[in-house]
Amino acid sequence: MRFFQKALAIAGLSLSFGLLAASAGASPTNPVAGKEYKVLDNPQPTDSGLGKKVEVTEFFGYFCPHCNALEPTLEEWIAKQGDKISLKRVPVDFGDPNGDPKKSPYVAQKKLYYTLEAMGKLPEMHKKVFNAIHVQRQRLDTDAAIADFAAKQGLDKAKFLDVYNSFAVQTKVTRASQLQTAYKIDGVPTLIVDGRYVTSPSIVSATPGAGDSEPALFKSTLQVLDSLVAKAAAGKK
Repeated sequence: MRFFQKALAIAGLSLSFGLLAASAGASPTNPVAGKEYKVLDNPQPTDSGLGKKVEVTEFFGYFCPHCNALEPTLEEWIAKQGDKISLKRVPVDFGDPNGDPKKSPYVAQKKLYYTLEAMGKLPEMHKKVFNAIHVQRQRLDTDAAIADFAAKQGLDKAKFLDVYNSFAVQTKVTRASQLQTAYKIDGVPTLIVDGRYVTSPSIVSATPGAGDSEPALFKSTLQVLDSLVAKAAAGKK
């Protein structure tokens, strides 16, 4: 059964697993287009351009419990890649879960991500944001709450707010929304390789043997990611 869908990501509902038929020979270590991953009809340009590194993009949300659960495994995978990949994270926004088109509690979290990036604080703060939301149950969904959180983490509040409310951060927030639309992201976490190959735990979960637990499914997803990075790298030679 598919999960990591938009509603699941926002509401944080419990996972359920199921098996769907897959073509013979398909597996996380031998992924097949249309099964363990999708190929975009309209590939998107990547920041890595014609360089040798393969760009891997993670669409995520700080609000998403599955993104939080994936983070340690993904970080380990990233560390093993060395200079083979260029990682890009894009925070998403699925709008107001109550249906108000003029409100979204997740815009503030997108601004938080890009503010920390601009201040050079992401390496030390990324996990702390996830922990605050999913372990400490802090509601980091307003400008005020986020500013207070930043101050409690030892960041200069005035400097943080200057960056948080800057044109540069707003531009990145807008660009993130454009990328989310271009890639047609409707659930997180979703992983894009070289602007053309799309996979996710949701997609991989349909493969028999992909895993009957979240950690096993994450492992299978990263096996698919390994294959896609190798495929994209071969195309650059």
